Amino acid sequence: MRVGYERGQLTENLLADTWFAQFSAWFAEAVAAPEIIEPNAMVVATAAANGTPSARTVLLKDADERGLTFYTHYPSRKGRELTENPRATLLFPWHPIQRQVNIAGTVRRVDPAESDAYWSSRPRGSRLGSAASPQSRVVPDRATLEHAEAELAARYPDDVPRPDTWGGFRVVPHTVEFWQGRPDRLHDRLRYRRDGETWVVERLAP
Repeated sequence: MRVGYERGQLTENLLADTWFAQFSAWFAEAVAAPEIIEPNAMVVATAAANGTPSARTVLLKDADERGLTFYTHYPSRKGRELTENPRATLLFPWHPIQRQVNIAGTVRRVDPAESDAYWSSRPRGSRLGSAASPQSRVVPDRATLEHAEAELAARYPDDVPRPDTWGGFRVVPHTVEFWQGRPDRLHDRLRYRRDGETWVVERLAP
């Protein structure tokens, strides 16, 4: 299986001044691309304190100059690993438009008020499902989850409170790499790298 990459190029003169401006531009193009179903889907890679890695796909919920934010249960596997080892890598695999963005950095929990605000914006069903699920733990069957959700729905007919164990993580970038597929596997890889209080741009060999 071999696919040619001929949809675009990424040269230094095309880069935005900041990683966030460049990410915002590419993200907007991914959102506009009909081939990409969920442009905010990203792979989050973490590692436990002993170095054992794990990865999963989550949804980006906020992005600004401070970093990129997603939400989860703190006792989940990724939540535990980010507490033990607060570093992560994010990967946006926008294969239909022959692009990827790879972001690595440190991780911190967002302010509870920020988690509250996002929780309140979610559909009621999403809040019930999140509150009912002991994420990453072994459960005997699906009926157990459905029963827990039904109990919560009966207990909270109106507002569903945010569990203390659920909230946001923000990845604060140290490096942000933009990958553009090119012919003959000579892909463009341009990386913003934090150097003290400034950022430098580097080209990486494909």
